[in-house]
Amino acid sequence: MAILIVLLILLFIHIHGGGHHKEGRGITATSRCDFSQGNWVADESYPLYNTSQCPFILKQFDCIRNGRPDKNYVKYRWQPKNCNLPRFNGEDLLRRVRGKSILFVGDSLSLNQWQSLTCMLHTAVPRANYTSLRTGSLSTFTFPMYDVKVKLSRNAFLVDIASESIGRVLKLDSIEDGKNWKGNDILIFDSWHWWLHIGRKQPWDFIREGNHTYKDMDRLVAYEKGLKTWARWVEDNVNPNKTRVFFQGVSPDHLSGEKWGEAKARFCEGQMVPMSGTKYSHPAETVLQKVLGKMSKHVNLLNITALSQMRKDGHPSVYGFGGRRSMDCSHWCLPGVPDTWNLLLYAVLIQN
Repeated sequence: MAILIVLLILLFIHIHGGGHHKEGRGITATSRCDFSQGNWVADESYPLYNTSQCPFILKQFDCIRNGRPDKNYVKYRWQPKNCNLPRFNGEDLLRRVRGKSILFVGDSLSLNQWQSLTCMLHTAVPRANYTSLRTGSLSTFTFPMYDVKVKLSRNAFLVDIASESIGRVLKLDSIEDGKNWKGNDILIFDSWHWWLHIGRKQPWDFIREGNHTYKDMDRLVAYEKGLKTWARWVEDNVNPNKTRVFFQGVSPDHLSGEKWGEAKARFCEGQMVPMSGTKYSHPAETVLQKVLGKMSKHVNLLNITALSQMRKDGHPSVYGFGGRRSMDCSHWCLPGVPDTWNLLLYAVLIQN
């Protein structure tokens, strides 16, 4: 009888405490938890840092220094529905990645996230020396005390653009730059916004796939072909026992007030509060998830699209690089939304 009672107790523990909930370092994860679903809530303990502590933050992201009068946009924290994100601990992250290198590869949204992370880390260990160096398209931020490098490689398409006799050719099935990604311990990729550029902002004249050269093609189709080439590179070159791979989801812009029910809004200018409860999908995000879903090697998707879509208030608007001469509803103020992207990155890293 006693043995039967013990067996029943063990069965009860297995059913009710056997892995559905896991807690540690301020993070509560459940089998149903999705960091990408939730709402922005006011939090007076935010922001996580002040840009005055980070003299390396680019002017284009430092909205307060550029004269933005409202400050509430830095006071929002992302709250997932079924779990809590951990409070960022930069010293903990530096210890975890001691002796390693983190490489962001992508466009200016990667730059946005890289700048956020370097400031979050620096303000966590303000007495630790750092160096910041840019050589060509590669920027390297180093914490010598921890032997940690946080790098950024500017590559908007991931695939190659080559100068040929006919002009600049976007080569959908070529990644020569991939040789520079090897040897890093954490890779974080991003690509989408430049695939839409036309006219003077378009950095290529022709698109090539195999032996076929095109003047243009459907940009979503081209994006998917480029992503498939990138996926093959990961499959062929990444050892998952040595390298963690992430893909930053599509960062939405807020160029049209119709998307949030304000048809008369002048882009994102003057927006001071987030949206709430928005269900949002982006066609490029759908393509990205399709490609990632067919890969044999695991890539962590930083699913930032829906949570960023709610933050129509988070862009520089006229408080960016160009001042009132230009409108920036694509990049993000710092402190701001990219800090949450890095919270998602941190949460995944400490869970594993």
